[in-house]
Amino acid sequence: MPRDRFFIEGTHVLGARVVLPADDAHKIATVLRMSSGARIEIVDSAGRAYAATLAVDGKQVAATLDESLARDASEPTLRITIAQGIPKGQKMDLVVEKATELGVHAIVPLRSARVIGETTRENKIERWNRIAKSAAQQSGRLVVPAIAPVSDWPALIATFARYDRVYLPWEAADPAPLRAAIADDVPRAQSMLVIIGPEGGFAGEEVERAVSAGARAISLGRRILRTETAALVVLTALLYERGEL
Repeated sequence: MPRDRFFIEGTHVLGARVVLPADDAHKIATVLRMSSGARIEIVDSAGRAYAATLAVDGKQVAATLDESLARDASEPTLRITIAQGIPKGQKMDLVVEKATELGVHAIVPLRSARVIGETTRENKIERWNRIAKSAAQQSGRLVVPAIAPVSDWPALIATFARYDRVYLPWEAADPAPLRAAIADDVPRAQSMLVIIGPEGGFAGEEVERAVSAGARAISLGRRILRTETAALVVLTALLYERGEL
């Protein structure tokens, strides 16, 4: 039977005793009703996985790392970063959760020209990190995707050189099938950036600047997708084409 998986900050060695953070301790003791002696999996910041034995003392939960586990193949070899134009309400929660389950490498909250609202509070970044951690635990991943600080358009363009390919889904792009647009890039690439616009899409000047800096505008078909759908469609298509779904 698969064990429940939890992430611990820092790197650790076999035999170490680690203390679970308060949110995980609550889940273990109150939600899952585990007691001392129960077995879980611990994954540290280096992606090393261990079987561990719990010691539960009220609200305090610790675990002893008593067995090294072989790395599994849950992490994609293609590292995909999603720069998501910050949508209204809680739509970003859905993007973070589902993209994490699918295998995204990192997520950049993006304040592009047509994002609604003037600021993105720090507590939202913290919330998205918690959602990513929970989704990574649930889906059996060895890595929690990084949620980057909020970026603006010029700062995002400055990162393009880090990636083998940058895609910008845009409703006015050449209407070539998505598979045809990505087929040649996927086998060779190690890292990709996908830029998703907010509800109002991209401003024309943003597209021009991104394409001039090396991005490729691509079509997602004849139907207009919601912003929270678009990121998941491209991520799924890329990983499927790579043979990692």
